[in-house]
Amino acid sequence: MKKLVLLCLTIALFSCNNNNAQKAEQKVYKVSKTEAEWKAQLSKKAYYVLREAGTERPFSSPLNKNYKEGTYVCAGCDTPLFKSEHKFDSGSGWPSFDREIKDNVAYGSDNKLGYSRDEEHCATCGGHLGHVFNDGPRETTGKRHCINGVALKFIPKK
Repeated sequence: MKKLVLLCLTIALFSCNNNNAQKAEQKVYKVSKTEAEWKAQLSKKAYYVLREAGTERPFSSPLNKNYKEGTYVCAGCDTPLFKSEHKFDSGSGWPSFDREIKDNVAYGSDNKLGYSRDEEHCATCGGHLGHVFNDGPRETTGKRHCINGVALKFIPKK
C-alpha cells in the first residue's frame, strides 16, 4: 500500500512539473497582441487559421493559382515567408512551396488528427500557416510546405 501511495505521489509530482515546464516553454513572439486585437485586425477566416490553427477549404484561396513574381508574407504581421520562385502546383488545393525564407518560419508538432504532423507557423507572430510534408519536388528540396492562403498576403515584385 505504501508503495502504491509513493508511486501515485511520484506520478502527480512529475505531472505538475511537466505542466509547469510546458507553461515555461510557451514562446513569446516579437509581434504579440491580445485576442481582441487579433480579432479586430484579421478577417474571421484569417483569425480561425492564424490564431486557432484552423484550415481553410482546399481550392478556396486565390493565391493557390497565383504565379506572379513576388513575396508571400504573413497576413498577421507582414513577415516575408515564401518567395514566388519556390511556389509550385501540388494539386492539393493549397498554395505550396518547396522552401521557406530562412528563419522566418518556425516548426512544431500537430497531433490533432491522431498522428504527428510538422506544423508551420510564423516565427514573428506565431500565426499558424499550415504543415510541411516530405512529398515535394524531388529535384529541389523534396519538401511541400502546404500553406493556408488566408494566412498569407502576396506582395508583387516591383
